[in-house]
Amino acid sequence: MQLIDKLSVLADAAKYDVSCASSGAPKRSSKGKSGLGATDGMGICHSFTPDGRCVALLKILLTNFCLYDCQYCVNRRSSDVPRARFTPEEVVSLTLDFYRRNCISGLFLSSGIIRSADYTMEQLVRVARLLREEHEFRGYIHLKTIPDADPLLIAEAGRYADRLSVNIELPTETSLIRLAPEKQVVTIKHAMHTIHQGETEASAEKRAPRFAPAGQSTQMIVGADSTDDSTILQTAQSLYGSYRLRRVYYSAFSPIPHSPNTVPFAAPPLMREHRLYQADFLMRGYGFNASELLSGPGNLALDIDPKLAWALAHRDQFPVDLNRAEPMMIARIPGIGMLSAKRLVDLRRHKRIRFEDLTRLRCSLEKAKPFVITQDYRPSLAGHESAMLRQHLRDTPAQLALW
Repeated sequence: MQLIDKLSVLADAAKYDVSCASSGAPKRSSKGKSGLGATDGMGICHSFTPDGRCVALLKILLTNFCLYDCQYCVNRRSSDVPRARFTPEEVVSLTLDFYRRNCISGLFLSSGIIRSADYTMEQLVRVARLLREEHEFRGYIHLKTIPDADPLLIAEAGRYADRLSVNIELPTETSLIRLAPEKQVVTIKHAMHTIHQGETEASAEKRAPRFAPAGQSTQMIVGADSTDDSTILQTAQSLYGSYRLRRVYYSAFSPIPHSPNTVPFAAPPLMREHRLYQADFLMRGYGFNASELLSGPGNLALDIDPKLAWALAHRDQFPVDLNRAEPMMIARIPGIGMLSAKRLVDLRRHKRIRFEDLTRLRCSLEKAKPFVITQDYRPSLAGHESAMLRQHLRDTPAQLALW
């Protein structure tokens, strides 16, 4: 098979892993039309560095051959998709060629399981080692970790890669046993522990070799089983607390050709994935617990964002006086983010907060108005029922195309 044909197959096969990409863009293409470009292509994805820079990554699989038969995966053993396999040297060559042409800033590499977990991990590590040692490649490298691989191989991967990730795949052990019987939660979490231990040891000793400086992440598939959002968020919160993950990514299940009857034939609303990302951000950056966002079993509302849903469920804590409230409480007001909350606290050291200050800080006034008190403003809707406010402030949910 020609290299370009392999690239076409293995770049397309990698698109289902969302660990470095956004799936929120509408589907557009210039194929057969005037214009240039498309939003549904594959091969190069975009990721963001901690300082906010957007970087392009070559996103491919080493191979889409796989010993496992995970029911939700297009590359499962029983699937009839076209198969291909790169050699480590071919991946290195592609990465360097794209980099020299200024198309990418790094590599995102995953793989199906071939021969064994150790053999597959050895091949992934070989790619990173060749790039770093033989070619002195200093760009970004993200390697997917094979959970059952020898911890020594995972440790070696951490010395070459900027980020490692182990996909938890599904939120519950029951679902994993049913849909991916070759995988085990205990081995996935053991791999996460190995990475976390490597990070801890590297940070504890200044002269220690670097180890995955961009941390580790994971991915959960949403809608492949009946697990609700409450369980998904509880699982994410547990992973953040136990292994200090940088990110949990949520991927709306995409129906696959000739899929078995153990998985749905229709995709979940993409808005559900979006709401999970919003809730995840509130847990990571705003101090919310999963139990606050969903106090019992069920899914997040699709018509309003999780912060607004929380505020409507806790009307007794509003309206909030911006001249007196604690910074974290100000940040919980719908329409006001962490940066705006900090600026308001800084501003009130010099003057009383007025409503026009919210306008200057570009807060979302429509959402914030019913929940704030300023020197010159008190909401007229404060006494209205939450149902009326919800109807007034609701979004219009839309089912977007996945690719």
